Amino acid sequence: MSILSWMKFSLDKDDLWTCCHQCGAVLYRKHLKDNYYVCINCNFNVYMTGRQRLESLIDVGTWQPFDEMLSPIDPLNFNDQKSYIKRLHEAQIHTGLQDSVITGTGLLSEIPVAIGIMDFNFMGGSMGSVVGEKITRLIEYAIDNGLILILVCASGGARMHEGSLSLMQMAKISAALNIYQNQSNLLYITILTSPTTGGVLASFAMLGDLIFSEPNALIGFAGRRVIQQTLQEELPDNFQTAEYLLEHGLLDLIIPREFLKAALYEILHIYKKIPFRRTGYFNHYINSNNILIEETWRRTNIRIKQSFFK
Repeated sequence: MSILSWMKFSLDKDDLWTCCHQCGAVLYRKHLKDNYYVCINCNFNVYMTGRQRLESLIDVGTWQPFDEMLSPIDPLNFNDQKSYIKRLHEAQIHTGLQDSVITGTGLLSEIPVAIGIMDFNFMGGSMGSVVGEKITRLIEYAIDNGLILILVCASGGARMHEGSLSLMQMAKISAALNIYQNQSNLLYITILTSPTTGGVLASFAMLGDLIFSEPNALIGFAGRRVIQQTLQEELPDNFQTAEYLLEHGLLDLIIPREFLKAALYEILHIYKKIPFRRTGYFNHYINSNNILIEETWRRTNIRIKQSFFK
């Protein structure tokens, strides 16, 4: 086998090599990981999976996942070129996740945190009912245990396949954050990665007490062309980039990946013993070790929501 054939085989098998999404350079995965998944050729932040981000932020052996088996259903029997169920099944096989966010607790440089990380590889990181439920449960747990909350956002927005049930998650998560921030007085940090758009940006992504971003991240609600056609004027070249938002006061800081964990530690070290925090209150979901009981409860909740809109 020639070297080119071997590299093509490795790229197809997705084990040793990958390509930079910007310059097209072929990158050796081990070297890419050592460089914090930043292209050595053009300094582009290569898309990271949720688990890769988790490994880069949480101390080894301290991760405690929540709701790993919580999976979406098809409340609208949605079909376009493929059925929603088929798209979900393909995404679950491709990513090894049940939906586009992983949640849980762990230690960040020995400081306990509650953390949620969105994975753009799962249907564009779109937010459906399960994403809203998992993030809300994470916030509830953080309230009860006085934990600092970190959400890493990477999303195309609300998931159209679930219609208004998806849009409801914006208000649901925001309501939970209101209790977390204003009644429990706890610290909420958001980290915006590329892309962070749509309903995710319009809700919990921009509600952080501290809002950070990676360099050159695409951040915006509507698409650039839509805005340009609506306003009938040319937009700056750096429009909807992290640098543009920082310049206009919508971000607190842009942090390169190699410094992110250290920067978070410095901030958490200051806030880990917040003197004015209080115990909050939340109406809790059914906490059961029996997956069947939990799934039955969740599906009943979905049916109640559906009947409300009929």
